[in-house]
Amino acid sequence: MDSLKIEGGVPLKGRITVSGAKNAALPLMAAGLATSGTLQLENVPRLVDTQSMEVLLANHGMEVSRDGLNVSIGGAVTNIDAPYELVRKMRASVLVLGPLLARYGAARVSLPGGCAIGTRPVDLHIRAMQALGAVVELADGYIQARAPGGLKGGRVVFPNVSVGATENAMIAASLAKGTSELVNVAREPEISDLAECLNAMGARITGHGSDTIMIEGVDELGDATHRVIPDRIEAGTWAIAAAITGGDLFLEHARRRHLDALLDVIVSTGATVDVREDGIQVTASGRPRAVDITTDPFPGFPTDLQAQFMALMCVAEGSSRISETVFENRFMHVPELARMGADIQVDGGVALVRGQKSLTPAPVMATDLRASVSLVLAALATEGVSEVSRIYHLDRGYSDLEDKLGSCGARLHRINGKDG
Repeated sequence: MDSLKIEGGVPLKGRITVSGAKNAALPLMAAGLATSGTLQLENVPRLVDTQSMEVLLANHGMEVSRDGLNVSIGGAVTNIDAPYELVRKMRASVLVLGPLLARYGAARVSLPGGCAIGTRPVDLHIRAMQALGAVVELADGYIQARAPGGLKGGRVVFPNVSVGATENAMIAASLAKGTSELVNVAREPEISDLAECLNAMGARITGHGSDTIMIEGVDELGDATHRVIPDRIEAGTWAIAAAITGGDLFLEHARRRHLDALLDVIVSTGATVDVREDGIQVTASGRPRAVDITTDPFPGFPTDLQAQFMALMCVAEGSSRISETVFENRFMHVPELARMGADIQVDGGVALVRGQKSLTPAPVMATDLRASVSLVLAALATEGVSEVSRIYHLDRGYSDLEDKLGSCGARLHRINGKDG
């Protein structure tokens, strides 16, 4: 497996263009299954996950083509099965459940690999389809759903907030007969982006961005062209990169309203944030100050930036309390940061980080997507050479990472084929 060798200790300075949002692109691509026309998506990042979704859509019989950052999705489904060998690569594959069921009346979707129902709640996707009139069974590791008479509008109440389940329900309800009310939904920018795309396709969705979404079902969805929003998690990662290296980065296309919670905290650490029409400038010098955070669904502090922020707190002045409330087992990066000299104590969903003046270079191993980039950030801030292995996780969520960081002064290169 590939690894990254990083010689740290250099402040990052320059301009980084933020790519399209992976977490917006994936549900938008899945929505292509619901259209009777052609969906043209612009600004779709080249990532392992988006490529996996292209393969999955093609498996269903859709005509999928890519030209640079533009992806075209059209045609008709010839296969309602989403097999394990494809779904296991990406948990977001469950997003094909809603559109297949709504448009074709049946779907057979593998449970994501390693997924215990209720942990990252696939059960909420199932409850949403049942609330819309589907009959759903779990058998042989598959979600088997059918709605031979079509889905019917209904009231879907989510017991807890789920971005993916909200997205699946939105797509499905767009083609259901009658009016649907989705209660306690996610409010992330990616939800609004999906709603705007579905409305461009002919859906009738209101209330997105609030905790209740109303959807009046239509008979079919048609042609549309839609541009994917910038990736707020990528932008937030580079903002933290500026802060942890004492750098000065302009994040082209980054949107303040998508990053309020993070940027407020970044300012509290001592960095300067300058919001401009075309992006955000983050400037830092000296050692950051320790700040406590608690992750929460949007508009709270994103769980997908918790690992990166923890890396920053490892070199901060003072102690920081980091509380993870969204996902359990999201401190897998802690042992690896400790290999670099970080002082972190974990008690359940809370990590106490005692900042050090500096970390020490070490070989470390990525365990998941956001954990992997937290190790890159820690290495960038550390004098000496560190090596991050199993970086295939990075390729799932960060487009052109080496080029983007390298253009801003980072000294890093990929080593191909190294065992992880």
